[in-house]
Amino acid sequence: MRGLIYVYVLTYLGALLALFYPLVGLFIYIHYAILKPESLWYWSVGTQGPGRYSFVVAVGMLIGWAIRGLGNWRLGRGTATVAFLLGFLGWVSLGYFFCPYPLLAKQYVVSLAKIVLPFLVGMSMIDDRRKIRQLAWVIVLSQGYLALDFNRSYYQGYNRVVLEAYGGFDNNCIAAAMVVGVMLALFLAIAESRWSLRLICFIAAALMANTIMFSFSRGAQLGLIVAGITGFILIPKHPKYYLVFLLAAILAFRLAGPEVRQRFMTIFVDPEQRDRSAESRVEQWRACIRTMRDHPFLGVGANHWPLQSEALGLPRMQAHSLWFQTGAEQGIPGLLLLSGFYGVTVWRLLLLLRRDSLAGDWDRTMARGVIAALVGFAVAVSFISVVWLELPYYTALLGAVLLRVNSQPDEDDAAAEALETGPTEEVQGEPALSPA
Repeated sequence: MRGLIYVYVLTYLGALLALFYPLVGLFIYIHYAILKPESLWYWSVGTQGPGRYSFVVAVGMLIGWAIRGLGNWRLGRGTATVAFLLGFLGWVSLGYFFCPYPLLAKQYVVSLAKIVLPFLVGMSMIDDRRKIRQLAWVIVLSQGYLALDFNRSYYQGYNRVVLEAYGGFDNNCIAAAMVVGVMLALFLAIAESRWSLRLICFIAAALMANTIMFSFSRGAQLGLIVAGITGFILIPKHPKYYLVFLLAAILAFRLAGPEVRQRFMTIFVDPEQRDRSAESRVEQWRACIRTMRDHPFLGVGANHWPLQSEALGLPRMQAHSLWFQTGAEQGIPGLLLLSGFYGVTVWRLLLLLRRDSLAGDWDRTMARGVIAALVGFAVAVSFISVVWLELPYYTALLGAVLLRVNSQPDEDDAAAEALETGPTEEVQGEPALSPA
């Protein structure tokens, strides 16, 4: 009952506030996208049908966004991230007109649009560091609470992650989201100065790491390892940061336990000794490669892979790889657009870190966290089909708004320099332009 009251108050009060403050609606929408309240409190909230509360909040958010003139579109270094995402949406929409079963593709396009629209609201409205910090905390607290509920259920004797399709996601998808959450929580703990806030983040990171372990997802475990190595490489070379990562690694190893470690090591066994799950993945990947070779431009159509798998004589199932399945369904251009969406965000953040162009320790620390989170996600979903996992999109949003806000000092410095140097010299007989 408390969950229902919480959702009702947050939904309708939030939708009202979103008319005047669209970011309130965005943060609630992201909160719901992570928690999936209809699944979290299925006995009360879930009786109203999936998506109803998110829809109400989204309407208020979009109306408020329109009233505010659709925000500020001076995106600076974040422009490329938005361009790749819109390009991917446009490419998938184009494929709708050429695929065998348009209804399946329409479901994909509509679901993707439900992610892209809030992403655009965030890009146009989050224009200072205070709002970026709020976004980071919304993501970490939401994912941390979800991990807390999964841990509570697990230690009461029911492994909800494995035994249920939570919010339509299986254990592998949930674990991939936790990989992203662990790195964001860990780096947010390092970024914050108050120990009470750091403690909250460390607890959230531990709960999420433990969820990955009892999800028994080998792909997510590998993603967590790669994300941890990436984060370790990126952190400042200081003993206190080394200590944080050493303690995190020891805790993760302790949480894994012998059963989880034994299952993880089956990744590296001889091909003749693979279990059926691993062997089916390899079969699906080979089929995806053949399909990309046969349909390189538009693919076979969004949401069409299970049908294509069956047509190729394989079981009707997902491809167990986001990248292979995207290439098979959307063609090579679609694969390049989706991977470019994440890749350009990581690359531009890396460039800013190398140039020391990120203003402030908080920005630099969270940029490292976004990079590590997205690298870990990219590795994890190489073994998982995650179609509608919203968290990585909003993690990329966090990186993109960091890029945007850290574009502004360069522009301001250039303007100040122009004012200081005074009028420019005459060029080819044209009169010099004096500063306004």
